[in-house]
Amino acid sequence: MLKLQNVSIARAANTLLEQVSFDLYEKNIVGLVGGNGSGKSTLFAAINGLLEPAKGEISLRNGTRIISLAQEVPGLMQTALSYAIEGDTKLAKVYADLTHAETVQDYEAMMVCHNLLSEMNGYDAEARAAKILNGLGFTQEDLSKPIKSFSGGWRMRLNLARCLFAPSDLLLLDEPTNHLDMEAIFWLEDYLKHYQGGVLMVSHDRDFLDSTVTHIAHADNQRIKMYTGNYSSFEVQRAQAILLHNAQARKQQTRIDHLMSYVNRFRAAAPKARQAQSRLKALEKLEVMKPIYEASMFSFEFKEPDRMPNPMLTMSKVDLGYEGKALLSKINMTLAAGMRVGLLGVNGAGKSTLIKGLLGKLKPISGVVECSSGTKIGYFDQQQVDYLPLNYTPLELFQEMARGTGEKELIGYLGSFGFDRDKSMSPLSEFSGGEKSRVALAQIVWQKPNLLMMDEPTNHLDLEMRQALMYALQGYTGSLILVSHDRSLLRSLVDELYLIKDGKVSRFEGSVEDYQSQYQ
Repeated sequence: MLKLQNVSIARAANTLLEQVSFDLYEKNIVGLVGGNGSGKSTLFAAINGLLEPAKGEISLRNGTRIISLAQEVPGLMQTALSYAIEGDTKLAKVYADLTHAETVQDYEAMMVCHNLLSEMNGYDAEARAAKILNGLGFTQEDLSKPIKSFSGGWRMRLNLARCLFAPSDLLLLDEPTNHLDMEAIFWLEDYLKHYQGGVLMVSHDRDFLDSTVTHIAHADNQRIKMYTGNYSSFEVQRAQAILLHNAQARKQQTRIDHLMSYVNRFRAAAPKARQAQSRLKALEKLEVMKPIYEASMFSFEFKEPDRMPNPMLTMSKVDLGYEGKALLSKINMTLAAGMRVGLLGVNGAGKSTLIKGLLGKLKPISGVVECSSGTKIGYFDQQQVDYLPLNYTPLELFQEMARGTGEKELIGYLGSFGFDRDKSMSPLSEFSGGEKSRVALAQIVWQKPNLLMMDEPTNHLDLEMRQALMYALQGYTGSLILVSHDRSLLRSLVDELYLIKDGKVSRFEGSVEDYQSQYQ
């Protein structure tokens, strides 16, 4: 369906990808992974014809219908349902022609439109679009709401629904799970497993990749290498390849050392000079294998909290909600020192509401919330990056927050989050969403909280940073409340799960896998 032959792509003088070749066939679901700046989005642009490769050729099989997930949605008065249906541009045109024909009472044109609708399964379009929207978390009432009434995250879901509704043979999906809750991810996994075309997608959700992909395309060092299998299989294959490469590099280095020893011993000795010169020329022609080091660019950790009050927070018969109307009722919850809690529940069930109530940002309608003296809360919000002062540099931000700390120490600290000196002194307005998230996390880590509340902390983070955050949180000795659609993060970090459903907060007796099985 898609063929890349020796493709090289550059932006300005910067070569992002070089000599990339791979094929994508029907029912292939390929996960494109790699660090920030490795060329993933640029490759998508080239496949869509928005960017001309510097070299090589990108070709599609004749008649292939390619659909890409858009990253922005205008705030229109158009309904969610009609927006999704318009993903099928040909069907949308027939609908528009029919409306016009009915307005001017052109019965012949009306008949042509109805015939076309019959051929295109247009009469069940609303039902098909509604099924996709429902799967992505939209209620029946939401379908008739205008786009402008939805938040940015929900608008991205609308784009995904529009993309999936359109007839296609090849889907290009850039971070399709970024604004989905866990239940919508379960639905999307099932949808992709039954999709008959090919898929090329960028995702930083390892469980999602493991559940869906047939191949991994790894972008690294300007090249893309294709691996068969899911993400976990790729990690094993990649590790094995690195071990083999490094073993060969060591073997080659032993040979080089041996040859150089001979050259150094006999270069000046007349009887052996010719042989020494011959070995020297052989060395000069040798393409030296350099060892591959997979060291992470992130090396941060949470410091030991100064104190750990116990209990840290309690809720007694608490009702939480808005404008006097309770969304959650009769909450009884005690957060002891060292507890690690994951919150489950569909989008809108009240996970963020519970966290706001625990934080004191939302006053209870009734009941009592008590926070022990000495509890120091670090809070990461889904919209944390929106609160950063974009005219500041990370260094200026920390100089203001950590007065008295030297510049050298602060730059070293920011380096543990992957920011070199130049990046530390660049304005936040130039940062990507993932880079801003790292700055926000760095702020929280610096404060040494004894209670962390994290609401979707991995949004915008790539796989390497997610892994680094997971390692840091595994070593964190404080208490943790976590809301995340990243199943591997929940599985690795929390000891208890609470389910928020039908206005109630209760212990979930089971694992993340048990919760997922309810949706399969």
